[in-house]
Amino acid sequence: MSRAPFAIGLTGGIGSGKSTVADMFAVRGATIVDTDVIAHSMTAPHGPAIPAILSEFGPEFINDSGAMDRVRMRQLVFSDAGAKARLEAILHPRIRDAALAAGAGASGSYVIYAVPLLIESGMWRARVTRVLAVDCPEQVQIARVMARNNLSEAQVRAIMAAQVSREQRLAAADDVIVNNAGIDALEGQVDRLHAEYLRIRW
Repeated sequence: MSRAPFAIGLTGGIGSGKSTVADMFAVRGATIVDTDVIAHSMTAPHGPAIPAILSEFGPEFINDSGAMDRVRMRQLVFSDAGAKARLEAILHPRIRDAALAAGAGASGSYVIYAVPLLIESGMWRARVTRVLAVDCPEQVQIARVMARNNLSEAQVRAIMAAQVSREQRLAAADDVIVNNAGIDALEGQVDRLHAEYLRIRW
């Protein structure tokens, strides 16, 4: 599939503030296509990925409502790289196709694909014009996720270890928003990039 004429790939580590930044761009007229939302819909009760997950992993990974058992699956993929690859082989192509279809029908000033694992997946770089990373110090990430998700520091670090490093993400980015000083500090950065994206777009 080819990329949209002008599209941004938005990424960042867990707790970096991707959703906050995406919401701010949406207010300014960008169309946001959130792959996390799509992934949840794929694995929701009787979602389109459920038959393949059932076939690959068995009924113990599907809960009584017909959704993927996220807790059990998370435990498996963190401990078994092969299982992680099998799950990604089911989900990633479906998520990509759904996201690109949504972006192709977008009516905003430009499209932002919010993809937490954009760098890790490899396939998204060729499908976006620019990569925008939301960045903050790792200790800030850890504190935010511990407070938000009620996880231990060890659990948060395990999630971060499964993602590319902060340095790798910054090296792959065309643009960076630093999110370590509150909403007011974000506004100016988003305004500047929004104006730049409109300039490039038109």
